[in-house]
Amino acid sequence: MDIMSLKSGSDIRAVSYSKNESEIVLSNSLVRSITASFISFLAEERNIKNPIIAVGYDTRLSSVRIKNAVIESLLYNSLKTFDCSLSSTPSMFMTTINLNCDGAIMVTASHMPFDMNGLKFFTKEGGLSGSDIEIILKKASAAPLKYPKTEKMAEPSNHMDIYAASLRDIIIRGVKNGEKPLSGLKIAVDAGNGVGGFYVEKVLVPLGADCSGSRFLEPDGHFPNHIPNPEDKTAMLSIKDAVISSKSDFGVIFDTDVDRAACVDKNGEEINKSKLVALASAIALKKAPGGTIVTDSVTSDGVTEFITKNLGGVHRRFMRGYKNVIDEAKRLQSEGIKAPLAIETSGHAAFSDNYYLDDGAYLMTLIITLLANMKMTGKDILSLISDYREAAEEKEERYKILKKDFKQYGLKVIEEFEMFAKNSEHVSVCPENFEGIRVSFYDGITKGWLLIRMSLHEPLLVMNCESDNKGGTKQILAWFYEFLGKFDDLKLK
Repeated sequence: MDIMSLKSGSDIRAVSYSKNESEIVLSNSLVRSITASFISFLAEERNIKNPIIAVGYDTRLSSVRIKNAVIESLLYNSLKTFDCSLSSTPSMFMTTINLNCDGAIMVTASHMPFDMNGLKFFTKEGGLSGSDIEIILKKASAAPLKYPKTEKMAEPSNHMDIYAASLRDIIIRGVKNGEKPLSGLKIAVDAGNGVGGFYVEKVLVPLGADCSGSRFLEPDGHFPNHIPNPEDKTAMLSIKDAVISSKSDFGVIFDTDVDRAACVDKNGEEINKSKLVALASAIALKKAPGGTIVTDSVTSDGVTEFITKNLGGVHRRFMRGYKNVIDEAKRLQSEGIKAPLAIETSGHAAFSDNYYLDDGAYLMTLIITLLANMKMTGKDILSLISDYREAAEEKEERYKILKKDFKQYGLKVIEEFEMFAKNSEHVSVCPENFEGIRVSFYDGITKGWLLIRMSLHEPLLVMNCESDNKGGTKQILAWFYEFLGKFDDLKLK
């Protein structure tokens, strides 16, 4: 096995559950080795000796097994260790604040299938980068690493209670309506049998909210009802149905480990993807007028118009990958440019006043605080983005690259596409392209845009487009297929 194949962006992910043990990649011995490598990384790269480490896990079937292997490695190396049990990924970073930990390890594979699992690492500076993960994996060995049994024990921690209390405090301070500021609000939460059920039990209900319309709050690593992923159509239909059938005022849906979220209004209208970016931007720029909102590359033209013309901010459309977006916002902030929000259309949202931590529960807490205040004045949450212009149609397609040197081939396709676009009528290449090539269309074809880029992790070219006109994406794709047709090593269907 090539140990570097475990790298998935800034995480480690692999098959971790199977009835056939030979199919399990993320074995106990490999987990112990990677954990030991993380300890070495802290010592050698961050000059942190004898770190205090917190460990948590999501609801996956293999999570407890992997968590135990992580803790075995930490205890063997005589480190003070907190066992935070079932936890959200954002809460694990917060152990570096609330418990003064030097690092944290979260056992999760986010929205991946139930047989997958992985490891995510934090320091006080935030989540590790992809290059950090490469260092850790290079230090680790796939060879079995066995430790003698030890009498040492990790210290149990109720940190999720501390974390939930901080979210309640945001609502109490923001609504200023006594100890039950959410009384009279009916909020449905769909946790998809991931970790997000805590949000009902420990945040909303104690503040007076009626959450009787909620569903799939029980932890179940089989994910029997739907994939816990706000980008999944079945998952979004589930929360919409929960809101409408229970006549709730609002609906919230989380991914497995709660670093992402989306929501729906009382009519079941989705506030997701670019629309969620618009709403989060309205919240961020109220605190930081004129600030720069950093997003990924596939946000709609309507987002740019809303941020710049309606909110008076600056929109920086950067690269896909939530860590890329967050790091760019941090870079701007370090140069004295206000960057109050880094957000990806997948639902990762990181506010500067929350340590640039991508935290779905934090984002929903800010929105629910607004919802409670607006309800008292008879207004609806969507009134905040009433001027946001939504595209009429959107489309995403993925084209498999059949060449072995897929990256070089994909970049060649993108380079030739730029020349094709420049020579086409009613098409202009966008001036800032941090990832792939994005073009805008005018009335000769339709009005809208198209972006072609390399996938972050797979041998694929990814195409996203939007049109302001019904039937426009069909026109855009007809033009685009004219270009793609000459590439024999692309699988289009």
